[in-house]
Amino acid sequence: MGEVLGKVLVVDDDEVIRQLIAVNLNLEGFEVTTATDGQDCLEQVLDVMPDVITLDVMMPCLDGWTTAQRLRAEEATSHIKVVLITARAQDDDKRRGRGLGVDAYLTKPFDPAELIQVVRELAAKGRS
Repeated sequence: MGEVLGKVLVVDDDEVIRQLIAVNLNLEGFEVTTATDGQDCLEQVLDVMPDVITLDVMMPCLDGWTTAQRLRAEEATSHIKVVLITARAQDDDKRRGRGLGVDAYLTKPFDPAELIQVVRELAAKGRS
């Protein structure tokens, strides 16, 4: 197997979507860890230290907005690239994401090729 392109933490409460993202990124050469919600993400992030986090917005326990905000607020995680993935595609939601400092925003249903491209670009930026 070739060089790992980067580490990705995939966060989604829907197991099917979580696995779909994880498998696609894994096949592309990323090292993938998964989390079931925002709280799980925050508990794992320091152990995993991913280059990129794909983050669903609508989740129980801790939603993607709050999770992104907490990631940005902590010095140890503020540099990690964050991709919000959501069915909420309104301009207000995108503005809110930018306001939180997320690096990219994809709407469901998303094109796996687009997701891979976005993650690849962000991982490269994060590692350079």
